[in-house]
Amino acid sequence: MASSMVTSAQPERPPRPNPVFRRLRGKRSPAEFAAAVRRAAREIGERVSCDARYIGRVEAGEIRCPNYAYERVFLHMFPGRTLTDLGFTPRSSVRGRRVRTASETRGTGEPYETRYTQNQYDRHDNDNEESDVLRRAFMTSGATAAAASLGPLGLALDAAAAQRPVRRAGAGDAGALEDAVLRIRLLDDRHGADGLYRRAAAPLRTAYALLDAGATRQATADRLYSGAGELAISVGWLAHDSGRFDDARSHYAEALATSRMTGDAGLEAHAFCNMAFLARDAGRPREAVRAAQAAQRAARPLGSARLMSLLALREAGGWAGLADRVGCEQALARAQAFYGRGSSDADPEWMSFYGEAELEGLEAQCWSTLGDWPRAARHARRAAGLQDPHFTRNLALYSAELADDLARGGHPDEAAGAGMRVLDLLGEVQSSRIHTMLAGTARVLLPHRRASGVSPFLDRHASLPRTA
Repeated sequence: MASSMVTSAQPERPPRPNPVFRRLRGKRSPAEFAAAVRRAAREIGERVSCDARYIGRVEAGEIRCPNYAYERVFLHMFPGRTLTDLGFTPRSSVRGRRVRTASETRGTGEPYETRYTQNQYDRHDNDNEESDVLRRAFMTSGATAAAASLGPLGLALDAAAAQRPVRRAGAGDAGALEDAVLRIRLLDDRHGADGLYRRAAAPLRTAYALLDAGATRQATADRLYSGAGELAISVGWLAHDSGRFDDARSHYAEALATSRMTGDAGLEAHAFCNMAFLARDAGRPREAVRAAQAAQRAARPLGSARLMSLLALREAGGWAGLADRVGCEQALARAQAFYGRGSSDADPEWMSFYGEAELEGLEAQCWSTLGDWPRAARHARRAAGLQDPHFTRNLALYSAELADDLARGGHPDEAAGAGMRVLDLLGEVQSSRIHTMLAGTARVLLPHRRASGVSPFLDRHASLPRTA
């Protein structure tokens, strides 16, 4: 089906792989190496949205020269080396760029790799101009969403992109779409969904405009469909996490339809994975089980044990909602067994959030649903202790789960302490899910106001601004 959008155009120059960078990665998986890049960035005060797909692009030669933020991080990781030593093309030789002066090398204004700023292989000035319009729509959306997560800002799709006929899409447009997905995920990890959802509609509209425009090559068409599907899932998740279940269901269904049209098993598994999670949260546990099982059928040929582990946890959540303890325990055992096989290059890039902390957190949710509060609290405590602080939203989520499990398990003082830690994070995180969980914990603690620490927690929680 994707072939219908491919139109004739001059072939793009194939990228040259970067074997030097691949050797530097060593035995680490792309996801593990991406995590090391993010840690190195934090050490020097940078913020980069690095995941396994980014590492794959570097090694495949798609990123000839990184932006200035990544340059600083890589040189910090490998002191004494230059970009050329790392296998990159010298910045001065990348077509369409000029060398910056020292005063211009701040990376905060350049969140995306330079190949998206101008497709170095485009041969027509008009195409470059139109491509820049589309890329601005993506990049402005990401930057505005970052600001929106911290304060109110409006966003509208670039007027030129909305009103002008769109040229055929090239590899640079597919890359911009993939980076829009990555940017949204990064912002959600840090700040939660509430401030992002409405603004995420702009890049999604642009994605479908690109699909309608057609692509220059089959490989580009495949990337566009995959990117649009992943973006629909990301926007659906923002709707899901902010309590807009009907919107989320619509976006997930759109992604599933896209996966079926193109025969993309990875996208299909991802869509069913999120549909299972949504069904559980919406009180449809049997649907959650069926969706998780469908996801596992789609994912089995992909060869990712970590993906199968996550999908088994989605199934376990459905069985817990059905009060089927045996079914839940069997699915949890499969999840643990798959997780124990370790990571691999087959792991999808969107699973960068899934580590031991998430495994413990999802198991905690299962035991909580089954009413086994001590066991739930034990797993939630492990999840909060294991969580990488980079994922601020998940740290708040696991702490909120812990607070609720402790409160319902008869430990009001410990619950209040965990609740205070969540309140400390709410300045950075905007998630209706976490607010709802904390409100439930506060209701459980009301009769225990005299217990140590409970009254200050209740007073501070009561002072929170009401969410819509």
